Amino acid sequence: MTKRTFIDLFAGCGGLSLGLSEAGWSGVFAVEKTEDAFKTFKHNLITYESPLKFDWPDWLPKEPISTGDLLLHYHSNLKALQGKIDLIAGGPPCQGFSIAGKRNPSDARNRLTEEYIKIVGIVQPKYLLLENVRGFQTTFDGCEKPYSELVEERLAACGRNGYKVYASMISASDFGIPQPRNRYIMMAVRGDLSELRIDPFVTLASRIEEFRKDRGLNGHEIGVGEAISDLEIRNQKLTDSVDSVGFKQIKYTGRRRLTPYQKHMRRDVEPDFEPDSLRLPNHTEVVAKRFQKILKECPRGVSLSSKHRKRLGMKKQCFTPLHPSKLARTVTTLPDDMIHYKEPRVLTVRESARLQSFPDWFEFLGRYTTGGERRKTQCPRYTQVGNAVPPLMAEAIGELLLDLTD
Repeated sequence: MTKRTFIDLFAGCGGLSLGLSEAGWSGVFAVEKTEDAFKTFKHNLITYESPLKFDWPDWLPKEPISTGDLLLHYHSNLKALQGKIDLIAGGPPCQGFSIAGKRNPSDARNRLTEEYIKIVGIVQPKYLLLENVRGFQTTFDGCEKPYSELVEERLAACGRNGYKVYASMISASDFGIPQPRNRYIMMAVRGDLSELRIDPFVTLASRIEEFRKDRGLNGHEIGVGEAISDLEIRNQKLTDSVDSVGFKQIKYTGRRRLTPYQKHMRRDVEPDFEPDSLRLPNHTEVVAKRFQKILKECPRGVSLSSKHRKRLGMKKQCFTPLHPSKLARTVTTLPDDMIHYKEPRVLTVRESARLQSFPDWFEFLGRYTTGGERRKTQCPRYTQVGNAVPPLMAEAIGELLLDLTD
């Protein structure tokens, strides 16, 4: 089979690239401007010795870069890639579109989608993949059309041939991922190629059962317990954190009884392998007691009601004690949006990564959390995980796109 190549724009820590690579795509290069996220991407998908390693070009430094800088400094190199790239994938930062955010039409992050389109126009790949939040397809104040429609119109006229766009909302849980995470997905085919006879999302839906069965994940939605019960404190020894003084971490040990999902997350690791990001939080006594009270008195699997929050003296609007048999809430960049279903604590980065379907061999670099003004420039581990495209979902879409190129 001919090697199918892709470029990942707004790559984050590598969830989308990992899934596409697992599906059989060959990465050429990726663009990510935040230093911590790029360090994680580089460690796992550029320098890591594996079949998934990117075939990085000599003209592009292996360092953080923005799409704006790519257009400004490497325009001729991009132009030289015409006819050589099969797919451009990317998930432009979603904060400007998120319904949970301020939805400011002048948010500078919204313009990153325009840079995505400019790069598409220069490289003119055969196929496109774009991922974003539900708010991407709603209307901003002062705009006549949803932003997704404006993007489709721009792509229809992009390059020499334009692109035929297919779009839909899909849920990560359909692919065996233990959280709902509804996302807007756009796939596009260059105009000079044969138009698809069937909407690719119809084909994707028809293949979900087979995709899950091949990975041992068929039959039902994957609950939180099925994803992370092997990492409960009671099942493990605790040791000093390897990268944070004054913290404890779970010692990762093998278990005779693992769920199919846990087995899939532990694939390709040696028996004595010790993953990173197992550091436990250092909650104050007040916070720990509050969490114990929540687990004892509040329903699990749903966000706390205003009544419960008032009684507990909590100002946080969205807070969910997880239920072991139900989907998690959508993983975000904030670790205190939810707590463990059994233990009075927030999840570790590794547990959050499990809920996102990152395999245990994938390592996260950088600080764990940050706050205040630093959140605008830093991308700690919890943020890397929360911003990522779930690799399992990306893999399923990647397999579909790979078949379209045959």
